[in-house]
Amino acid sequence: MLLKDWFKPDTFKESLYQLSRYYFQGETQGEVDEFGMDPAMVEALRPFFQFLYYDYWRVDVEGIANIPKKGRCLLVANHSGMLPYDGAMLTVASLNEHPTNRSVRFLIEDFVYHFPFMGTIMSRLGAVRACPENATWLLKKGEAVLVFPEGVKGLGKLYEERYQLKRFGRGGFIKLAIKTKTPIIPVAIIGAEEIHPIIWKSNILAKAMGVPYLPVTPTFPWLGPLGLIPLPTKWSIQVGKPISFDKYKSTQADDGLLVQRLTEQVRTHIQKMVDKNLKKRKSVWLG
Repeated sequence: MLLKDWFKPDTFKESLYQLSRYYFQGETQGEVDEFGMDPAMVEALRPFFQFLYYDYWRVDVEGIANIPKKGRCLLVANHSGMLPYDGAMLTVASLNEHPTNRSVRFLIEDFVYHFPFMGTIMSRLGAVRACPENATWLLKKGEAVLVFPEGVKGLGKLYEERYQLKRFGRGGFIKLAIKTKTPIIPVAIIGAEEIHPIIWKSNILAKAMGVPYLPVTPTFPWLGPLGLIPLPTKWSIQVGKPISFDKYKSTQADDGLLVQRLTEQVRTHIQKMVDKNLKKRKSVWLG
């Protein structure tokens, strides 16, 4: 799809207006679901995210059909970019490229969820606060749920650590998959690591501000708010084949050693996907 196929200046201008109004006033467009998603707001902001997807980051997608047409599934991806743009772009990818234009609900970290304005905006757009209870509820409803087991450690990776996956927490997503008999779909995202290259983090100032880290990039905080504009890197997203956990009994979710082993297997699998796609990339900006 080309930019001219969907881009309408008036619609895009209205989308930016809705985004700014929502950011400062937290207004809704219509009814919201139990997690705060506002379908009317999603549609109003669609041109903005389509611009990011098609024209700014020029996202290439491979294997999107590996996401089932219906029924619950757990997408597990590497995490980066300082802010959860990766979750938004994978969601847009599924809506645009999947055979059924399937919706994906992605989980966001507590610090993003509780950050002024940001948490409310993300909720209205379909993001859900990351916790086992919310994930279980979504899966029981048959949703496609996207999780980032690296959590804040992934978002806040230093540039020198780019594409080196951090520890996948304590295996909460594996426990979910076993308990709910949900297939895991591995996802590798390339391009997000460079949109906000973090060269240093201030832990002292972060604690004073109540955030897990305060990043320093080549543009932030030097350019003020303009420093938060992400760089126009070239993105690629690879969706792998589902991994079944049906052979495990639900009680095995309490087996710490098993959970740890399966967690590391999934992390290693995604790391290999990331490494393979990095080898194919010739340029951060052109792909």
